[in-house]
Amino acid sequence: MISSSARPSGSDLAFFSSSKAKSSKPVTPSVVVTTRRRLATRTPILATQPPARVAEIPTPILSSNMKKRKAPSAAKTLDGPSSLGVKRLKTEEQPRKRASSSSKASSRASSRQNTLPPSPEPIYRSSRSRSTSTFPHDEELASARQWVTAEEGTPGPTFWSSEAVVKRLMRTYVSYFRNPQDSNDRSFEPHPTDYPYAELEYPNSGAVERYILLQPKDKDHYNPILCLERTLTTIIECYLTPAQQTLFGTIPNDVLIESTSPPSSPASSPPSNPSLPLPSESDTYASTPPPKRTNLLRTLHRAIHLRDGPLFLQTLSSINDLLRKLKYPEPPSDPLPAAPQNAMMANAHGWTKLPKKVLMRLIEENYQRSVGPHVQSLKNYEAFSSTVYGELMPSLIYDIVQSTGLTEDSIFVDMGSGVGNVVVQASLQAGCKSFGVELMPAPAKIAERQWEQFKIRCRMWGLRAGDVELEKEDMLKSKKLVEYLPKADVVLVDNKVFDEALNEKLRPMFLDLKDGAIVVSLKPFSPVNARVTERNVDDMTGIFEVTERPYHSGSVSWGPSGGVYYIHRVDRAGYAKVKERFENSRTVRGSRRRC
Repeated sequence: MISSSARPSGSDLAFFSSSKAKSSKPVTPSVVVTTRRRLATRTPILATQPPARVAEIPTPILSSNMKKRKAPSAAKTLDGPSSLGVKRLKTEEQPRKRASSSSKASSRASSRQNTLPPSPEPIYRSSRSRSTSTFPHDEELASARQWVTAEEGTPGPTFWSSEAVVKRLMRTYVSYFRNPQDSNDRSFEPHPTDYPYAELEYPNSGAVERYILLQPKDKDHYNPILCLERTLTTIIECYLTPAQQTLFGTIPNDVLIESTSPPSSPASSPPSNPSLPLPSESDTYASTPPPKRTNLLRTLHRAIHLRDGPLFLQTLSSINDLLRKLKYPEPPSDPLPAAPQNAMMANAHGWTKLPKKVLMRLIEENYQRSVGPHVQSLKNYEAFSSTVYGELMPSLIYDIVQSTGLTEDSIFVDMGSGVGNVVVQASLQAGCKSFGVELMPAPAKIAERQWEQFKIRCRMWGLRAGDVELEKEDMLKSKKLVEYLPKADVVLVDNKVFDEALNEKLRPMFLDLKDGAIVVSLKPFSPVNARVTERNVDDMTGIFEVTERPYHSGSVSWGPSGGVYYIHRVDRAGYAKVKERFENSRTVRGSRRRC
């Protein structure tokens, strides 16, 4: 079956070095090839081959792993000449060179490795990676609490309404609506006292707000018409049942965007006329019922788009009539049954959590009226100092409150509370007690005003918030802060512009925090998952387990880009274990040096 003429002898000789080929017998190549084929086919002829010839075959060829990888190529070699022989020749020579060079040195190195103890592994503060977050999704953190207040919603004489804001800044506002049926109608023009206005019913009993129907000259300033529409749609969407919503029609998807004004027309800007009608003429428009329509919300939106003032007032009047019927249902003829309740507030009693849309609308309303008119006073600070003013936006505050797990039983502290945005939002979103300390006079004064107005506005929406305490003081000298820190569950430090000296002074204050307390900052007080070394093993911030979380574009006032903020959780037990491991590792290293 097998003969030496099956393949040219030159191909067989290529498997071996040239010196071996000269000293071998003429039949050797055929025998070797035959032997390899017997190995592959596991035939009994393998036992008859001389052991010396098998030993001359290079070790890599006999490796089981090599056989599995090279099996297809080996089959081709048996069929004819191939470059595989050259590759195997090089493979055979390289191990021989390595085996013959510095064998004594390799022996000494191997002996030394066997006698030395293994190097201790690096120890890190936390086993979590930088990208890992242990916080659940927002939906999982909805705390069970009662959101609805038992108080009536009447604003009272100290209420700072939308009307009051625009009236104070009347020079910066111009007309928006017109009367398409009467080009001589000046009732929608600006005027110090006889301005166009409309009222909107809020969910709670007795709660009504008045809006001046003008637009700002600067599109980035407060727009009362846009504010009214957004508040109305939020009330309809969140405080009414689906059956009740059908009375008002469907909520338009293309809600008027604040930064985009409808196209102007010559009729919308008629020449000024000093003879302006009294505000009662707006009531005349409102008393005229609009055409029978099934979709009041879309009609209102269309009136805004067309700048049709009479249609807007008529439609809004019909909407308010329906809202009043829900708020003040007619008493039953039989006096025995209990008096019917405010239907909108009854629906709010069934909430499992505060709707985010309601929270964000209320926060924005309060900011526009309490903070917006005083923004210029916030610019009086020393540039590039730790007193530079900056704000966290409601979306970022929402994420911080949710991710830290604040509840109605928690205590929240804001070190550098500014105008009070964070403390007031946390008090409503979580229902927690909040404390804020602020050094600069202007933000501290605005914060007091914002909190007073916030309580009124919460009642108008039928909601209750946790208590808030504010202090104008240096956080490094505040005695109240010293009292709050040991009880605090979450502490916020917006230290984005703090210099390193101030951050260093704040670190010792965190030693008073209880186990499990959280410090949220824009710059870390301790590195994320830091490696424990001789230099930092006894650092006071070693009690923190640090995690970073991203925030997205539009989350802060000082820049459009996103970034990260840091969650520092106090974990003294975890720090003690890490320190113990490090001490044990240090002992092992000392013993090895003595050896």
